[in-house]
Amino acid sequence: MPAPLMGLLLLISVLAVPACILAIVLMLRNQPHSLSKIYAILALIFGFSATAVYCYGWFAVTLGGPFPELCEDRNASGAQLASLKQDYWPLRNACMYSDGSTVEHVSLSINVFFYVSAGLAVVLTCAAVFLYRRARHIPGGTS
Repeated sequence: MPAPLMGLLLLISVLAVPACILAIVLMLRNQPHSLSKIYAILALIFGFSATAVYCYGWFAVTLGGPFPELCEDRNASGAQLASLKQDYWPLRNACMYSDGSTVEHVSLSINVFFYVSAGLAVVLTCAAVFLYRRARHIPGGTS
């Protein structure tokens, strides 16, 4: 993906998360609470958070930061640097050495936060749809 598109996605995500949080706060102040709508907005928060984290990681891989300067010519066991590996899914910058060892330069926390946020977004979306459909079938339902 080109950098301007990823930059636009990052900007939209960073701006959408506070807007969704504000929407949740306003919804909680007004009665009656629509649980399906609250879950849907929470799903948006986690989805936009996952998008922002992925875009951040993508820029870290693409622009490199301190990588590949962090790669040593030899690792601690004396093996020569064999290659550099860049992956965009999952995000990965790695120094590959001749003895098969690798040194990662994209934090595991970026991938973990992305997977947890994306997973929560999917679960909350399913819960919101379930509650919405259930409320349609119950007379006088408020979800």
